Amino acid sequence: MSTLNEVPTDMNSKPKDLSFVIGKWMMRLSWLIALLLTTYFFQQWIDYKRNPNQYINLQYNQPVVLKQNSRGHYIANGRINNQPVLFLLDTGATDVVIPEALAAGLSLSRLGKTQVSTANGVITVYPTLLNSISLGGISAANIEAVINPYMDHSTILLGMSFLKHLSLVQHNGVLTINPTNNK
Repeated sequence: MSTLNEVPTDMNSKPKDLSFVIGKWMMRLSWLIALLLTTYFFQQWIDYKRNPNQYINLQYNQPVVLKQNSRGHYIANGRINNQPVLFLLDTGATDVVIPEALAAGLSLSRLGKTQVSTANGVITVYPTLLNSISLGGISAANIEAVINPYMDHSTILLGMSFLKHLSLVQHNGVLTINPTNNK
């Protein structure tokens, strides 16, 4: 029977060594940092594979050189009405085509309604006018575009209403875009 003055002891318990506890937490922290850094660099690699043209020439009226992404497309950052956007170059699109949700964010107005033929059939789109559009250092003003309510992503199709003002040369997975003087 134990009395109040006796302190129970366990022969198997050892006093915790503070350096051991700190070491365990430092090891866990190291693994966490390594995991976060690996995730960060892997995400950067995925982003580069999707859009290898995140940093393009911004010098005014100079050629823009784009690399194909891993799927063979030309994707690049640009601007519409001085707001950053992501373009997919599409020489098969008559106009610049903007998803409806993105058009709302760019404060674009519908200027009527029209029918167009697409690979998925005939759809209704809404014409609009872009005050400014730029790809690298190449800019244009008052470019016709359409707002497409059926597009559900945030990539804008950069069609011929903008591209017709440029000279395009493709060679070995690289597209060189030059401004022309007939804007």
